[in-house]
Amino acid sequence: MKADALRGHLDALLLATLDGRALHGYAIIEALQERSGGALDLPTGTVYPALRRLERAGFVQSSWSTVGGRQRRTYQLTQAGTQTLQAERRAWREFTHAIEGVLTAPAKA
Repeated sequence: MKADALRGHLDALLLATLDGRALHGYAIIEALQERSGGALDLPTGTVYPALRRLERAGFVQSSWSTVGGRQRRTYQLTQAGTQTLQAERRAWREFTHAIEGVLTAPAKA
């Protein structure tokens, strides 16, 4: 799946990936890929700028940690990020319900 297809949804996907855990950037990319069954294989040039944007917005915070002997920036949700994720999930459910209503073939009489 191309990054363009995710326009408008990338932030919610990143927030959901960080829900309940702290991860470094590459682990976020791997988690997105795993949780999507391989459909989401996003380049670092897409993910890292989005993480920085989310951090500036106050939805994630980062800190340096050592992973496998290497220094890595680890990201986690803030309280505002958790609230935003909850709102994104509600909006997604409403959106998919509406689209499903349109795309589902009407019952034949």
